[in-house]
Amino acid sequence: MAEKNVLDTLYERGFIGQTVYEEDMRKLLGSESVPFYVGFDPTADSLHIGHYIPVMAMAHMQRAGHKPIALIGGGTAMIGDPSGRTDMRSMMTKETIAHNVECFRRQLSHFITFEGDNAAVMVNNADWLLSLNYIDFLREIGPFLSVNKMITCDCFKQRMEKGLSFLEFNYMPMQAYDFLTLYRKYGCKLEIGGNDQWSNILAGADLIRRFERTDAYAMTFKLLLTSDGKKMGKTAKGALWLDGNKTAPYEFYQYFRNVEDVKTAECMKLLTFMELDEIEELTKHCDERMNEAKKRLAYEVTKLIHGEEAAEQAQKQAAAAFGGSAQDMPQVTVSAPQNALIADIMTLAGVALSKSEARRLIDGGGVKINDSKVLGSADALDKYTAEKEFVLHKGKKVHLRVTLK
Repeated sequence: MAEKNVLDTLYERGFIGQTVYEEDMRKLLGSESVPFYVGFDPTADSLHIGHYIPVMAMAHMQRAGHKPIALIGGGTAMIGDPSGRTDMRSMMTKETIAHNVECFRRQLSHFITFEGDNAAVMVNNADWLLSLNYIDFLREIGPFLSVNKMITCDCFKQRMEKGLSFLEFNYMPMQAYDFLTLYRKYGCKLEIGGNDQWSNILAGADLIRRFERTDAYAMTFKLLLTSDGKKMGKTAKGALWLDGNKTAPYEFYQYFRNVEDVKTAECMKLLTFMELDEIEELTKHCDERMNEAKKRLAYEVTKLIHGEEAAEQAQKQAAAAFGGSAQDMPQVTVSAPQNALIADIMTLAGVALSKSEARRLIDGGGVKINDSKVLGSADALDKYTAEKEFVLHKGKKVHLRVTLK
């Protein structure tokens, strides 16, 4: 066991949102290697930035001597978690879920190790949920779950107005049953996750305490939010994915290069393994020196996800986009003729979600081809260049080398 209690590490770095029986949990985490689990909903073939904080917490916990269990919700994904949603999720096939599970394992291996004394394990709740006899399930845990308590939880209250299906109502009992199963199989005594999972996590800890008459604990972490309270990780193209094929390393780097100054230290503490003293030194100035801190943040996060080589390449591309060589800029090839509308090229290149958005950007004076500002939203490319390769600038932060084919 590490000399320092992992709770202190998590508090110092700003992770912890809510806990129960914290003093007892502190003693437990300071005295033995504790199996703990985090649940992941395999609704996509990649983790995204919303998963990042629980994953980093797993890494800190494992480094402190505790045993991570990564639970993939292959069974519960066939129902869908109502937490934070106003609509039902579409159901997924077993084949899709199995593919997504394998993708998650590869990405998690960047943060936690599946080898050694406290090696992480990956489990899929489909292994026990899909073969579960519903009558046996109801008889075993039904008496220990309070419907009155369940419907007061935020994850259900948000859906009550539109209508909460019985299918979704079963999600919390099933997640609680996961915790019970992992306690029985691995001695798992702690579930961790994002603050939006508090009700589900607490239900599992409560089930173990009531059913098995033994200790179980819940701990959630703060969500990554902007200064105005919105979830971080949304880009013009959608979610910020950890898969480089979904969000290129350069885009990933640029996202964190452009975080708010006031969020830089928080992101360093939560999303990197940088020492706290170094973070304090880098972020103590509220002036242009914060730009260097944000470059370091972007580099460290990109290196964790995509590796050192990709992080260095993204760093080089970013430097090129702001005054360096066009050859080092991020690049894209689009299929379009020389007389194509610039608004169409912007859409094809992925710098605008739609032609109407591209036209608005052009009309606002925020688009340039090489060194020439695009004057009209109906302008074609050949008005500004006869070359098949050029630099497209969108605002001050997006600079892309485009090649026509």
